[in-house]
Amino acid sequence: MLYPTPDLSADDERVLGDIDRMRQALRHQVRTTPSKWSAGLRKFLTADAVAASNSIEGFKVATVDVEDLMEGEREVEVSEENREETLAYQRMMTYIQTLHDVEDFTYSKGLLNALHWILQGHRHSTRKPAGQWRRGPVYVTDARDPSVAAYTAPGAEQVAALIDEFVDWLNAESSTHPLVRAAMAHLHLVSIHPWADGNGRMSRSVQTLLIAREGLLAPEFSSIEAWLGRPGNTWEYYRELQSRGAEYLPDQNVASWIRFNLTAYHQQIQTVQGRVARSGRVWEALTDFAGDTGLDDRAVTALHDVAMAGRVRRSRYEHAEGLSLQQAQRDLRDLVTAQVLQPVGRTRARYYTAGPRFPQSALDIARTPMTLADPYRA
Repeated sequence: MLYPTPDLSADDERVLGDIDRMRQALRHQVRTTPSKWSAGLRKFLTADAVAASNSIEGFKVATVDVEDLMEGEREVEVSEENREETLAYQRMMTYIQTLHDVEDFTYSKGLLNALHWILQGHRHSTRKPAGQWRRGPVYVTDARDPSVAAYTAPGAEQVAALIDEFVDWLNAESSTHPLVRAAMAHLHLVSIHPWADGNGRMSRSVQTLLIAREGLLAPEFSSIEAWLGRPGNTWEYYRELQSRGAEYLPDQNVASWIRFNLTAYHQQIQTVQGRVARSGRVWEALTDFAGDTGLDDRAVTALHDVAMAGRVRRSRYEHAEGLSLQQAQRDLRDLVTAQVLQPVGRTRARYYTAGPRFPQSALDIARTPMTLADPYRA
């Protein structure tokens, strides 16, 4: 038995209507954004989701480092374990993103286990098999006391039948709003906890997959993984899941879970809209700076990374602008000579940050924080 999808309250319907309007506006905003901005934004949002979802499980890698790892950089100062977890999750997210427009797509147990193998294959062992249902009990321990089980998942002998029901539910026709179904899919899977490890990230990823399949926006613009990874939100996430009880009790009202997810969708879209607007203003300021100082327009790409992410690596600039190695090196060397950038680190691990002559106006725009509204208090 799975949790029944609750009826939406009047407030839920109002917030969901706001989210739909915001997503349509964001879709238009992205489509009318220059490709250089939108490509960089997509990479950032994907990296931010990977970094955040992994951080919930204790794998701490900064978003800017995830971006570098996604670009193929080897000289990134992270542990080998964090590197492996980051790249595995990024590969799975990339595959999920490619499934958004597959015409003969269906959900299946094989798909779920294949995704799990992409995520956990590097950790495969007899005790914790990847891509296979667990063979024994699994517990979620209390963050305050690891000797206490905050949640005990259904017995291993129940997993296959529950997953059969879950897959049937995923493939069934439904009039439920796609974002509500995605939230319910997350709750179903994380509650069944069908694998020995990786259940949280798999559940969040399946939610993202349902959003991708809806087709309105690319999943990186709608995924709530980055929102869930913020420390305060992570605690609320745990608390909301724990409010379901210490055992699998699906015959209950989960309206608060839907409210929690609608808040997450709404605030994540606010965040993305704010970043798109801020990114555009930074780009304009840097374009003006390049024109006033005689810099080549392509240098704006490198300067934009520095303003928005705090640094740029040669490889990122080279790939973004389609330059040769020598040309990218020459451009960055000229920016250092002009004191617009300053190098940090050894040759292979080197990156560049703002120099003394970097335009302060662009940095001020990039660093101005935004305020998020609580949609249920509007």
